[in-house]
Amino acid sequence: MTPLYNEEIVIEKLHNPDTMRQAFGQVVEHYGERLYWQIRKMVVSHEDADDLLQNTFLKAWNNIEMFRAEARLSTWLYRIAVNETITFLNRERQRNNISIDNDDSFLLNNIEADEWFDGDEIQLRLQQAIARLPEKQRLVFNMRYFDEMKYEDISEILGTSVGALKASYHHATKKIEEFLLATD
Repeated sequence: MTPLYNEEIVIEKLHNPDTMRQAFGQVVEHYGERLYWQIRKMVVSHEDADDLLQNTFLKAWNNIEMFRAEARLSTWLYRIAVNETITFLNRERQRNNISIDNDDSFLLNNIEADEWFDGDEIQLRLQQAIARLPEKQRLVFNMRYFDEMKYEDISEILGTSVGALKASYHHATKKIEEFLLATD
């Protein structure tokens, strides 16, 4: 049985060289799946999400001494994961000669070709609608709708005002609704 996760104790252990590795293992175990799914919703591909998750934890490990506990550990990790994901998506856009202003239609091909995708037709259409959203709206939608995060937490992670996040979420839901109604 895994011991209960206590963030204060884990943070203390992270700052102690003798317990740092064991504490970081607890962090990976505690946040790994949530971060994986956050990344996966943005990049669609299992392999890319897995690589980005590893990059996220590697960056966190290499910069753990920079973590000052001014924000929650989860916020810090999500911020790293989001930044890694955005960097990856920008590289993919560049590689595919796609303007940052265009939708991430290259993700649509990943959804349909993904052998790990196990959703039905409705889930596929929802994922297609989400992939058509601008990056910021997609991020906000995923965090709010799927992860049920509070706007205040999303605000800390993305560094955006709560009002702007609510507007992004509203626009995202309208676009998704229009897409789903148009494809009926």
